[in-house]
Amino acid sequence: MNGMSGYGKWVAGSKTKWVTLIVWIAVVGALTMLWPSVNSQELNNASNLPEDLQSVRASAVAEREFPAGSGVPALLVWHREGGMSGEDLAHITAVYSKLEQQPLAHQNYVPPLGKLPPQALQASLSEDGSTLVTPVLFDKTADSGQLGEALKEMKKVIKTETGSDPSTAKTESNDLSLRVSGPVGISVDATGLFQNADVSLLIATVVLVLVFLLFIYRSPILALIPLVAVGFAYGVTSPVLGKMAQEGWITVDSQAISIMTVLLFGAGTDYCLFLISRFRQMLKVEEHKGHALLRAITHSSGAIAMSGFTVVLALFALLLAKYGAYHRFAVPFSVSILIMGIASLTLVPALLAIFGRTSFFPFIPRTPQMEADRAKAKGKPAPQPKSTRKKGIGNLVVSRPWVIVGITVVLLGVLATFSSGIKFTYDILSSFPEDMESREGFDLIGTQFSPGELAPAKLMIDTQGKVNGEDIKVVLSGISYIDTVSDPQQGAVNHNILGYDVEFTSNPYSLEAMSHIPALQASVEQALAESGLDNAKDSVWISGQTATQYDTKELGERDTALIIPVVIGMITVLLLIYLRSVVATVYLVATVILSFFSALGLGWIIIHYLMGADAIQGAIPLYSFVFLVALGEDYNIFMISNIWKKRKIMPLKQAIAEGVNETGSVITSAGLILAGTFAVLASLPIQVLVQFGIITAIGVLLDTFVVRPFLVPAITVLLGRWSFWPGKHQEQERALLVSED
Repeated sequence: MNGMSGYGKWVAGSKTKWVTLIVWIAVVGALTMLWPSVNSQELNNASNLPEDLQSVRASAVAEREFPAGSGVPALLVWHREGGMSGEDLAHITAVYSKLEQQPLAHQNYVPPLGKLPPQALQASLSEDGSTLVTPVLFDKTADSGQLGEALKEMKKVIKTETGSDPSTAKTESNDLSLRVSGPVGISVDATGLFQNADVSLLIATVVLVLVFLLFIYRSPILALIPLVAVGFAYGVTSPVLGKMAQEGWITVDSQAISIMTVLLFGAGTDYCLFLISRFRQMLKVEEHKGHALLRAITHSSGAIAMSGFTVVLALFALLLAKYGAYHRFAVPFSVSILIMGIASLTLVPALLAIFGRTSFFPFIPRTPQMEADRAKAKGKPAPQPKSTRKKGIGNLVVSRPWVIVGITVVLLGVLATFSSGIKFTYDILSSFPEDMESREGFDLIGTQFSPGELAPAKLMIDTQGKVNGEDIKVVLSGISYIDTVSDPQQGAVNHNILGYDVEFTSNPYSLEAMSHIPALQASVEQALAESGLDNAKDSVWISGQTATQYDTKELGERDTALIIPVVIGMITVLLLIYLRSVVATVYLVATVILSFFSALGLGWIIIHYLMGADAIQGAIPLYSFVFLVALGEDYNIFMISNIWKKRKIMPLKQAIAEGVNETGSVITSAGLILAGTFAVLASLPIQVLVQFGIITAIGVLLDTFVVRPFLVPAITVLLGRWSFWPGKHQEQERALLVSED
């Protein structure tokens, strides 16, 4: 207690409060000038897969043996309703002639269409003659920004040649239209969505938090204090992460920065509110604002520190992931929460010390004596003291624990059952708006050709000079899920290696196509083994987007199976250390896990049955779990720590009732703000963020309005003194229970 008091005087004393503020200003200013911002260090083409995976090894073989086809393809989907004219085909051949003579930046290869007569393209048109797909390949080392610039230059060339802008023409019109799809088009569109979302996401989040705070506290100064704290925290976080990225210690992408911003505002505001609410309570019983603030810091700083530490460790668990996108989230998220926690425990107390009671203007909290003196000075009668014994949810929980446990467990359990019916997808195209260029191009390919043309797989075989390439083509052509197979191509370095371009009958990004990768590998290995080839398993490689997506799915499932138990284990250990109660730790962790599966179930009901989505993105369960379990325990820690302190001086049921009632308003407001900030993600045109935002917001609301105010305290009532087993206050608790009876 003395340590907490000393720390409070150090950060928010009458003189040191200004020192604290000046230190923060100096740190933000210095870091901003000396180190780069995190946004300037974005890298959106970082590899997600380790080098030892099949698709990555196959990609290396393809690059070595088939360099002309080893680049990343942009598929140019040309279309004119009613059929393409000879003039259209002439324009296309002229465009390819220019691209061959004057390559675009990062251009890897273009087929020699410019050397062919326009009539030669007739054979490649769709059956109705309306659509043609032509590729342009780019270097694998080019990032999305560089590819986007190259596509802009290409469209200028096309506009100059055709005398119009086919990329702006509607696909259903009679004009020549162009849509760039394929891996390059998808990558550029995905990055563009996140970049365009950053500013709108930040503005929407700030406005939402400000409106919520004004509505809850009706004080403009108090509404700004958390936002100022978050701003300072971001001012430190951005250059710290920027420097780490510059040194090559971490990799950051636009998606991580977008979610980090939401996390900072949501969780950061929560930590600020935990202290502000306690300060407000103390101002009603302490006349001296400094003493009130010190008491508030003493009572809330432990819970705030524990809450923040819980989230930081849970997010650090993502470092165990082998999938790059998961791994890259760990440090930005953890560091941002760590810095926000420090700001909540230092900068926010200093700001509250500076503004004092004025923080709550115009509804300033005062002691009863201060209210009486104020009324007397105005010539008004002294206000009657309000009853301190309040009825509330806490009293209901204490009086009807069995009913409440029964209702809440059934409700959450029923919702959780829906999570077992969730279908997952790894199709990035399904995350895009329907009018997005690459998705429109893909839809045209799927309608006019085989969907597999969007991203063919590259099958490569080391024949060792023992296998006839045409025999393998016959085997491949007889497989039901393969639409077309190219003639065998000879490797550039090892002439015994043959390559085949394989198009699946289904969408190459779908789960169905991904499931064909191991089946295709097994079929070819068996055919090679029957032909007498030694080491058939080491002689087959499959590269391409479908193979990459298959490895992504397998690696993601591996990471999820590892990280979820680790997060549960870490939070369990932290709660044991903090609460020193095995029983309480078990039911606190169990209720948050139940809440998570309930959020998944209710989220699936909304996303599937109401919004019409066939599946959710495969990464969402892991993302949502880490956030919900860590953030959900925040509220439990804050409430339970309050009950723990009260039960030392009063009977357990009274401690529970008062603890729930006292923390109810602050946790409700904090939960609404946190859920609101995640819900802002649902306003973006990116389905993976929409789905993540919906499920996480639902989970926060379930924790706020069901688990925290009803289920957890009701279980505590039913377990009685065993809730604290084997805590050191057992004898004291037993004495209080006897006096209560």
